[in-house]
Amino acid sequence: MHAIRIIDLEKNFGEVKALAEIHLEIEKGEFFTLLGPSGCGKTTLLRTIAGFYQQDRGDIYIEDELINRVPAYQRNTAMVFQNYAVFPHMTVFDNVAYGLRVRKLPKDLVSQKVMTALKSVHLEGFEQRTPDKLSGGQQQRVGLARAMAIEPRVLLFDEPLSNLDAKLRIEMREEIKAVQKSLGITSIYVTHDQEEALVISDRIAVMNQGRIQQIGKPWEIYRDPQNIFVANFVGKINMLRMQLGAGAGNGFRHASLGKVELIIPAHGTEQLDTILAAFRPEDIDEVGAGGGGNTLTGVLRTVSFMGSVARFEVDVEGQSITIDRHRPREKDIPPIHAPVSFSIPPESILLFDPVSGKRLGKGPQP
Repeated sequence: MHAIRIIDLEKNFGEVKALAEIHLEIEKGEFFTLLGPSGCGKTTLLRTIAGFYQQDRGDIYIEDELINRVPAYQRNTAMVFQNYAVFPHMTVFDNVAYGLRVRKLPKDLVSQKVMTALKSVHLEGFEQRTPDKLSGGQQQRVGLARAMAIEPRVLLFDEPLSNLDAKLRIEMREEIKAVQKSLGITSIYVTHDQEEALVISDRIAVMNQGRIQQIGKPWEIYRDPQNIFVANFVGKINMLRMQLGAGAGNGFRHASLGKVELIIPAHGTEQLDTILAAFRPEDIDEVGAGGGGNTLTGVLRTVSFMGSVARFEVDVEGQSITIDRHRPREKDIPPIHAPVSFSIPPESILLFDPVSGKRLGKGPQP
């Protein structure tokens, strides 16, 4: 049985089509993320599931119950907001107990459920504190505990970590994932942060302009993007528009962009004259460190040190190509304007139709 099933959902705000042709099936206990840029419709979809918005078309099922006309307070969902949404005049205990008291549960049961929820987010001993005596991360934990205390069928997260600093975001996302898995609550998580989505999710739906572009496991979304939007949005990728040439044998063919010559996979390119050839920075081999085919030489323009990775921007015949060097040592970083040689393994190149934007060749198709 699916925890959530959405069929042909559509939502409009006046003449603006916020959601169109949304089809989703989310499994019980799954951590499912809606990922996309601002304005893509992910929060609108989340709030429509919660019952805050009414769709213009389509059906929403929670555990096989059609909830199209069920008001938000009767859907047995709970939401964790990005602005914490804790009551400033209430103690931690009273904040977490709020939803339980609204449901008129016995006092002893309320206390038991509050303490269980606080323990799950490591806030034992904070029961009598007020929000002004808590850090941002602790306030977000209170919001999470309050949502979990009512034991919802579905837990909804509306960019809950966006107000936290970088280190705390990492700690909290790991904690949210651990708590969700320990309780087995079906969860839908909204974020624009690609790294966060890849780390925390069982599956991801990438959205753009009110439509779902691709659904898959994090590895599938990153390694096998189905269209240009997904490839560009999820992680860094190099993309070159190239003219197709003669076959190169063994399922490969030649492609060129000015003086840049590559051997690329041939499958799916048979009827085209031009393609977009894409490859990730980490798939590039610097020559002398395991380099293979498709060897190119360019001029180093910039170096960005990112801790475990140094990111090079290299100019090759007027084309900017990004290369990631892992475990960099300062003494080994070439000076700016120095020549850099590297190779692009042909099998790591992804191909896209420059007109439709669709993925070509082997791999999942739209």
